[in-house]
Amino acid sequence: MPKMTRRGHFATIRIDIKAAILECVGTTFFLLFGLGGIQAATAGTLASSSESAPSQIEHVLYISTSMGLSLLVSAWLFFRITGGLFNPNVTLALMLVGVVPPVRFVLMCIAQLLGAIIASAILCGLTPGPLASNTFLQSDINAAQGVFIEMFATAALVTAVLMLAAEKHQATPFAPIGIGLTLFACHLFAVFYTGAAMNTARAFGPAVVTGFTYPHHWVYWLGPFLGSLLASGFYILLKYMHYQDLNPAQASTNPDDSPAPPILATDDDAGAHGEAHGEAHSGVGAGARENKGPKTSMSEGSTSV
Repeated sequence: MPKMTRRGHFATIRIDIKAAILECVGTTFFLLFGLGGIQAATAGTLASSSESAPSQIEHVLYISTSMGLSLLVSAWLFFRITGGLFNPNVTLALMLVGVVPPVRFVLMCIAQLLGAIIASAILCGLTPGPLASNTFLQSDINAAQGVFIEMFATAALVTAVLMLAAEKHQATPFAPIGIGLTLFACHLFAVFYTGAAMNTARAFGPAVVTGFTYPHHWVYWLGPFLGSLLASGFYILLKYMHYQDLNPAQASTNPDDSPAPPILATDDDAGAHGEAHGEAHSGVGAGARENKGPKTSMSEGSTSV
């Protein structure tokens, strides 16, 4: 691989700047509606009476659905424009595997952080009450647990991006569906314990707007960063193992790659079996007649004697 010079790194700087600007727009779009769903869920809970208040499970489902669907729609809209990343940790993984150049990585991360701040500021100005989309650790979750929860959840999300979007296959245009569902599933697990950031920008935007009111904000930088490294390492391992050779026809749309029919007695097989069976009986009958001949001659001989 040729060594990149400084001029080579900045050869596409104009395109990279355009991509970063549009990535900022896409991140704002994604988080405005994703965090807006969280704001609505929290406001609805506070406005409800004790009897009609939604349960904790309903609250988690509302938040998970808001974030998952928002990412699905936003990524599907922007994936042909900038890739629809909206996440510095996803961008880091794509840089590590060679998809995103270093200069674009830096510009995209800045754009994503800025988009998160813009989305949080818009949401704070449009909705009543304090901004309710900050990420924080539950009282019975310590910082180490929070880091690992964020690490594994981020690794799952990044793996989905690498396998569904970075790897090109028949279903690549539908990658936003799988990625959105992955975010939804990770929220179902992590949102109760850490707020389910899985995205440093998603945690950073509300924290900036509200003045970093919650402690342990560093968890949402370290945990997702480690998740990016974990997912990238797993993806590189799969590439070196030539994973595509383990199940080569899995993504095929060719009917000839379908499983062969099970071995059953078809009409042709039954006919062939019958012919073989008949030949076997014919052979046995001929042998019996041949054996019968000598016996008859022996009896004749004994009679004559």
